[in-house]
Amino acid sequence: MGDDVRVIFDPLFDGDRVRLPEGDGALPDAAPGGVLCASTVREADPSAVPPEIRTRSGEIVFVTSVRQAELEQFCTDNGIPLRSRPDVWGDLLEPFLDTEFDRRHRAATLERLAAAGVDAAEAAAIRERVRPLMVAYNSVHWDWFHLGLADLLDAARSDLVPEELRIPPEDLRAFRAWATDIAARPDRLP
Repeated sequence: MGDDVRVIFDPLFDGDRVRLPEGDGALPDAAPGGVLCASTVREADPSAVPPEIRTRSGEIVFVTSVRQAELEQFCTDNGIPLRSRPDVWGDLLEPFLDTEFDRRHRAATLERLAAAGVDAAEAAAIRERVRPLMVAYNSVHWDWFHLGLADLLDAARSDLVPEELRIPPEDLRAFRAWATDIAARPDRLP
């Protein structure tokens, strides 16, 4: 991730609260003062890359993978459901990995996206919109395994990406909402 504002938090799990260090990034609206109460958490996915907390208001809070077991325990202790979901952004950002995929693999990716509510035309439009940002971002990281929503949000404001490609600060909230809405698309399917 970039050296400026982080999108992955290194929290302290404290009973029925998650304490998010303010210096780690822009705090989610659901965590005023850096405290996310268990009652505001809808579900979590400790096995996601990176692990995720999903709030009742629809925000996604990313947690460093070294806290995966603590996140699981927090959820168990507080009766928070664990839910694995399709990695929509992992599939959308796959073309920007430092890896070549054959036609069969690309077709399977498009099938997963369609099952998640993103058809091939929309996938192409989304990829085109984020292409300059993600190409610049991954030209520094050289990631060949996975790029996902956390990477996209990091790239949006990373000092590793040329300034003219970054999302302007006044547009970051709308960009994050757009990206989070796409990540949540499978939740709205019948």
